[in-house]
Amino acid sequence: MNYSEQEGKQYHIQVGKGDVGKYVILPGDPKRCAKIAEYFDEAKLIADSREYVTYTGYLDGVKVSVTSTGIGGPSAAIAMEELVMSGADTFIRIGTCGGMQTDVQSGDVVIASGAIRMEGTSREYAPIEFPAVADVGIVHALIEAAKKLEQRYHVGIVQCKDSFYGQHSPEIKPVSYELLNKWEAWKRLGCLASEMESAALFVVASSLGVRIGSCFLVMANQEREKAGLDNPVVHDTDMAIRMAVEAIRSLIREEQEDIV
Repeated sequence: MNYSEQEGKQYHIQVGKGDVGKYVILPGDPKRCAKIAEYFDEAKLIADSREYVTYTGYLDGVKVSVTSTGIGGPSAAIAMEELVMSGADTFIRIGTCGGMQTDVQSGDVVIASGAIRMEGTSREYAPIEFPAVADVGIVHALIEAAKKLEQRYHVGIVQCKDSFYGQHSPEIKPVSYELLNKWEAWKRLGCLASEMESAALFVVASSLGVRIGSCFLVMANQEREKAGLDNPVVHDTDMAIRMAVEAIRSLIREEQEDIV
């Protein structure tokens, strides 16, 4: 059943087949979409519905898109499901995160190889024992992009949660005992950063048989602040965007070489 008021359009994101490319960048903030679309050739606004803004253009002659997902796993999962139904199959999530290891500094970029499923959305796609992992080809493309752009980066596990303030003021929550103890466990296990979407997106991608990777600007690191280390707050996500664009260019080249 199609609940959309427009025939041929997906209910939430309001795009249809032919409206998007197979490669899609997924920011959270709708306001970032126009900025990302500036890196495309012939970019056009396709849809603006709820938290979902979509632009489509071209990179190296290949159709690509950007669609915002809003905050958290539920809306991100909806975006991916509807984009896949519209023809997309390769995704790069870009956004912000908070560092957890003291060597993960403000302004660095974290490339997620996997995610801790401390959220609810992924549980409706796979048993909790199933891992949330990124596509290795996209991880490699993001690493190469970071090197090319001379950007300081880290690769590893990120933690995903549903409550922003469960991270930033856990001590006042009724379940503080769980939040604080698990945070310490994640740190001891080498978790690099905390964010809110990768676990859901990685598991949804596995369920749909599509590719996904993530990279994040480190805005700040509360563990560095606790340790009395330098910890400025940064907001410019342009480097993460440039890495995603460069990674997609690399993936396009690889696919064209395989065809030849």
